[in-house]
Amino acid sequence: MWILPLVGYIGLLVGFGFLTLAIASGLYYLSELVEEHTVVAKRLLTRMIYFVTGTQVLLWLVDGFPFKLSLLTVISHIVYLGNMRRFPIVKLTDPLFLVSCVLVIFNHWAWFTHFSQTSAGPRYSIYDQPKIPTFTEIASYFGLCVWLVPFSLFVSLSASDNVLPTMSSEEPTGIPGTRGSGEGKRQGMVKVVVDSVRDAIGNLARIAGWWRPRERDF
Repeated sequence: MWILPLVGYIGLLVGFGFLTLAIASGLYYLSELVEEHTVVAKRLLTRMIYFVTGTQVLLWLVDGFPFKLSLLTVISHIVYLGNMRRFPIVKLTDPLFLVSCVLVIFNHWAWFTHFSQTSAGPRYSIYDQPKIPTFTEIASYFGLCVWLVPFSLFVSLSASDNVLPTMSSEEPTGIPGTRGSGEGKRQGMVKVVVDSVRDAIGNLARIAGWWRPRERDF
């Protein structure tokens, strides 16, 4: 067969494209919700950090998770909590934000290495069940205890370069052309990334001649 595998590859690419657009649209919508409900989002994220920290402590006490890795996760979430001091504003050059980015990667690598090296242990009978976590349990742990808080922070935080001046600023608001008229409205980092990718694709399409802006009739 020659045509059917080709159809399968094309369908896979189309499905991946739709999945990417769906995820981007969802993140864009969540970013807008956070912009409109900053206080609620901050309260929810703070409680989420406490929940994950408490869950990690219980996993260490009850299920015997490694102490060093559990301590790493707890410290990581304490660092994540430090980003809430000026929520939702963040400076991309802030040392605490940079440390948070490093901890996300290191935390993922450490737990991935741990679970990949986990063995079933000795079995003294054919009726003994292997004491290893299932794929569903591992995936759920990564989703809730490793990725949930950093991912939520990434969706919620706004780059400081896109923030309006404070209420004490001397610049007038509501006047077209000024910084307070909405042109400098705070935007989440997800919206900035999505808009940048969209503009880059549009520029490439115009350069390649695939799309031309519609000319206005005067």
